[in-house]
Amino acid sequence: MSESGSFPSAFLWGAATSAYQIEGSPLADGAGPSNWHQFCHEPGHIENGESGDVACDHYRRYREDVELMARIGIKAYRFSISWSRVLPKGCGTVNEKGLEFYRRLSDSLLENGIQPFATLYHWDLPAALEARGGWAHPDCAHWFADYALVLFQRLRDQIPYWATLNEPWVVVHAGYIEGSHPPGLRSPATAPRVTHTLLRGHALAVQAFRAEGSGHGQIGLVVNLEPKRAASSDPADLAAMERAHAYMNRQFLDPVLLGAYPDEMAAVFGRAWPRFPDQDMRLIREPIDFLGINYYSRSVVRDDPAGDLCGVSRVRQAAAEHTAMDWEVFPEGLESCLLWVRRRYGALPLYVTENGAAFEDAPMHSTAIKDVRRLDYLRRHLLAARRAMAAGVDLRGYFVWSLLDNFEWTHGYAKRFGIVGVDFPTQRRILKDSGKFYSDVIRSQGALLDP
Repeated sequence: MSESGSFPSAFLWGAATSAYQIEGSPLADGAGPSNWHQFCHEPGHIENGESGDVACDHYRRYREDVELMARIGIKAYRFSISWSRVLPKGCGTVNEKGLEFYRRLSDSLLENGIQPFATLYHWDLPAALEARGGWAHPDCAHWFADYALVLFQRLRDQIPYWATLNEPWVVVHAGYIEGSHPPGLRSPATAPRVTHTLLRGHALAVQAFRAEGSGHGQIGLVVNLEPKRAASSDPADLAAMERAHAYMNRQFLDPVLLGAYPDEMAAVFGRAWPRFPDQDMRLIREPIDFLGINYYSRSVVRDDPAGDLCGVSRVRQAAAEHTAMDWEVFPEGLESCLLWVRRRYGALPLYVTENGAAFEDAPMHSTAIKDVRRLDYLRRHLLAARRAMAAGVDLRGYFVWSLLDNFEWTHGYAKRFGIVGVDFPTQRRILKDSGKFYSDVIRSQGALLDP
């Protein structure tokens, strides 16, 4: 395609959410607690002591939200499935009422002409499995594959697109390096084992999907990518950039798509980075149908032995625009990520599975929310995606993050990413100007982006 004009007719225009961030009712109808449910109810983890107990009440209001998506014109909805809602203990007996919720949601989407795009794991592990060691336990890979098989057997006719893991790098980094997410550990010695178990679980789930029959549906992996730039041409800064790049961007993709972890992992983790069995590496390279890329920002780094795990520190670009998360607005980074993936890993079908921004919005008692900065953010990133497609990237869809203002993990309800505003006390939804813009973009098949 050219750098101007419309997107292909089959392009999937989507919106994304995750279970714990929007559903609420985390223990309803026989569901078991997740690690996030427990984490939120332990003092000191979440801003203002908030939790996902109610969130956007999507568990009870999903029909309203699906109808809203249909009015916007959304063609695909990326949601995640709560493992502990389906298997309260993580393994064993299926909670039929929990499974039925996702069947009803998927049927409602299809009735409204919206393709379900399900993520098996978006960070909420059943608390019963966390108590057994969670992702640090090698058997968690098999627990995950067994859970995935239940969903493939019961929901595959309704759901054409499946992603195994969402942002496994965040699971490892936030959960086992920073300790800001559950299980709240700061254990660089544990992190490599968690990485490997996550990837084994991903591959075993893909194998389970194939075993159920490959004639229907597609399965892939979703990673978050962030371009790294050296703060200077100093060799130490350039080496720091390569370490940071390998740690964040290549740690999960190289094993899946090339069959080996980056050499830099040994430099990052030292003796804590083990040699993994060859048979595991062959398993992890199980072919996938697509790759999902979550993109928000870039980072400029310098060598700093007193810095993070990689021996780097981030250099804030003071002159640049930043979001409410203090992330630099850098649309060119989306284009460069997509092009880098094509160069390094080949012509794999790609989806932008998350892209969006938190900004300070008008008070929710307003009748309209004129979120000019978010609207501009979306426009500029969609243009970047189109440029990448013009350069040969096989990009097949774009999912805005997020459909709704939601529970933003450790930030509670303080950060708003939605193209639809949510007044949490009343659960009233308001379509923001960015949502109206996105609706117009979809209806014009992207032609509206041109001046």
